[in-house]
Amino acid sequence: MQILKADYMSTRGPKDFSRSLHETGFAVVTNHPIKKDLIDKVYADWKAYFASPAKMDDAFDKETQAGYFPFRSENAKDNPVKDLKEFFHVYEGKIFPKGLGAATWDLYGSLMELGRTLLKWVDENSPAEVKQKYSMPLPQMLNGSKKNLFRILHYPPLSGSEESGAIRAAAHEDINLITLLPASTAMGLQVKGTGGAWYDVAGNYGDIVVNVGDMLQEASGHYFKSTTHQVVNPPGEMAKSSRYSMPLFIHPEDSVRLSQKYTAVEYLDQRLREIGLKS
Repeated sequence: MQILKADYMSTRGPKDFSRSLHETGFAVVTNHPIKKDLIDKVYADWKAYFASPAKMDDAFDKETQAGYFPFRSENAKDNPVKDLKEFFHVYEGKIFPKGLGAATWDLYGSLMELGRTLLKWVDENSPAEVKQKYSMPLPQMLNGSKKNLFRILHYPPLSGSEESGAIRAAAHEDINLITLLPASTAMGLQVKGTGGAWYDVAGNYGDIVVNVGDMLQEASGHYFKSTTHQVVNPPGEMAKSSRYSMPLFIHPEDSVRLSQKYTAVEYLDQRLREIGLKS
């Protein structure tokens, strides 16, 4: 499986990016405008947050899905074993940790702006018969959306006594249109190839890994692939270290029609129930 690197500043960038999403469901964006220093600052802020007992005061709201989710809150669809992670859901206008600076919101805004550009690339490079399936241009689907989710994840060190089959993030697909992931603090992300083999997703620290979500797959009639991926437990000494990541899940506005079968909110509610985050 060849996940292409798309140079944001190159004239080939849009085509390379869209081709890779079509063929593999993933792409790596290099030479983008988001500063590494900002990514470093956000990681440092949240590392301190997860190490503090104050996180327990920010328990998530079951209705809004915003706030802190304790260790082993979530399972992948059709997998009863809980993932080995804790995380915080950042939504605009919802609960946010006291004392955290503006860096998180600066990065959120920068990633959203980049995401709009990337969706424009996808829209412009979709074949005519695929583009006809979109109920509106892809970037326009974001207008008025309140569901864009900045998820800050902490995968704690492993103790060696974990439940059989438990890994940091079991095999799953994302729900949204596209996901933007600043390269994580440690390896572990893998993508499943068409033959069933697993491949490491390589990205230099500072690159942005992007993948297709189920909503874009649905809207494109499966032209763009929502590829199964996972975060595996590291071997040896690496298992004794934490891993942090912070994907931005870009969602359409609730009423956007993805296909004849689903609006965005209908699709989201169904999937949240399947992964145990909504009753």
